[in-house]
Amino acid sequence: MYNVLIADDEKIIRMGLCSIIDWNACGFNIIGEAANGSEALSFIKENNPDVVMIDIRMPKLQGLDAIKKARDEGFTGKVIVLSGYSDFEYARTAMRYGTVAYLTKPVDTDELLTVLTKIKDELDKERSVRENKDIFMSKARKTLLRSFLTGELSLSKEEINDLNLDHSSYQVIFYEKYSENVSDISYSLSDLLRVTNQNEREIESIDIDGRNVILLKGNHPIDKLNQMLEKYSGDLPPEKNSPLDSIFISCGSVVDSVEKIPLSYSEAHSLLMHRFFCDQNQHTLIYPDDIRKPSGDYSYISDGSVDLDSLKEKIIKDYTGQLVNNIQVFNRNKIAVILRDLQDTLYSAPFTITEEKNLLVDIYLRIKEDLIVHYSQQEIPFMTDSEVLSFILDSYYLYEIVLFMAEQFDKIMESIGYSSRDSIISDVIYYIDHNYQTNITLENIAPLFGYNSSYLGKIFNKKLGVNFNSYLDSVRVERAKDILLSTKNQVYKVAEMVGYKNVDYFHIKFKKHTGMSPAEFRKQNQEG
Repeated sequence: MYNVLIADDEKIIRMGLCSIIDWNACGFNIIGEAANGSEALSFIKENNPDVVMIDIRMPKLQGLDAIKKARDEGFTGKVIVLSGYSDFEYARTAMRYGTVAYLTKPVDTDELLTVLTKIKDELDKERSVRENKDIFMSKARKTLLRSFLTGELSLSKEEINDLNLDHSSYQVIFYEKYSENVSDISYSLSDLLRVTNQNEREIESIDIDGRNVILLKGNHPIDKLNQMLEKYSGDLPPEKNSPLDSIFISCGSVVDSVEKIPLSYSEAHSLLMHRFFCDQNQHTLIYPDDIRKPSGDYSYISDGSVDLDSLKEKIIKDYTGQLVNNIQVFNRNKIAVILRDLQDTLYSAPFTITEEKNLLVDIYLRIKEDLIVHYSQQEIPFMTDSEVLSFILDSYYLYEIVLFMAEQFDKIMESIGYSSRDSIISDVIYYIDHNYQTNITLENIAPLFGYNSSYLGKIFNKKLGVNFNSYLDSVRVERAKDILLSTKNQVYKVAEMVGYKNVDYFHIKFKKHTGMSPAEFRKQNQEG
């Protein structure tokens, strides 16, 4: 439906034009009327109608003068000029201002319909061309940006202007589903960051190889991103069902020039390859803090004495033997330690993620084979090989696989005769005392001991008279006290050393247990 303005100084003429035909049936909608040239010009400026039907002679501003001024200010709509008499000079002047028809009053219905049909055809064609051009330009813009981000080309000054790259800072981020267990992402990042993003001035979104890539342009969206990430950093995971709960974000570093934007892209992309090693409820990776840094002693590989296949076989054999032995003696605590050590080994090993998943499949299947031999007379509830293969290869995170293996080993121990659980709380305490500096939660260690978190929390509280988190905090605070008195480490570093990522949260817990801040504790005890 195209919009129409009718301008005539005689009200009865305007009323007649409004009712002379069924405008809507012709594809038009009358959105306004004007009684003089000045009103018509103001209306055109404010509403930019598709069609203006205007009388030549009107008070305040002649019709043709109003059209001329509108044209001078960029108006491109169609114009039908009305006149009480036929005048060649008026008609010629009207045509010079881009009118499409010159109709004399009283307006003939058939003649008006013919003119409107022609106008509608022209407007339809112009709209189609414009839409096709917009689609083409959008695709061209995305193709240009994609090639620039991936380092395939450099940008000219004109292209830099077209992409609105006139800011002092930039950052590239990737965002995707947190896991297979969440529904598809239904949030716009500009909405999450509360950025208006008019004309893609601040945020540029693009799909590269099936991944959602965002280019943040300027300090405003970058600051908004940092505020959002800080809200969920440290010890508190995103709230259930909140937008960030369903997405995973990797962030390249903030760069200060257009030329460095591909570097930020490369950094953010590389971090995606490390999300497999994230802790439970970790939804973000930020370069360079979270880049995986292999640290194992693998120098013997580079000198050619041991190849990667031999290293894989050694790891598989070592951990299979350790786990089989401890399953048979029902040493739940040792199994948890071995699995944690396996997790650390894989973090620092020089393998691809696919290679590590295949390695874990091999470990599980070899354990299954060994136990079938040892307990051939017993019915052990092993999952099928295809089920194990499917779970491990489809897992997003290493911790998911480790928890899965712990749960399976517990079921195996149950089936081959393990029944005593008197020492379970002692095992949990032992594990806390040796792993307090890591990301321990009741949710992520309960499966290691064969319980759901709710039940383990209840028996822990009943046995010790204090809940799990309070006990963990007390262990961390006691260790922090030792470090504060035996080292000169800054408080934020001490917080990290005992398992707190958020120094403010550490302050709260430390003061709750000691009645003073870490700095006050250090000063008081060192002076004493």
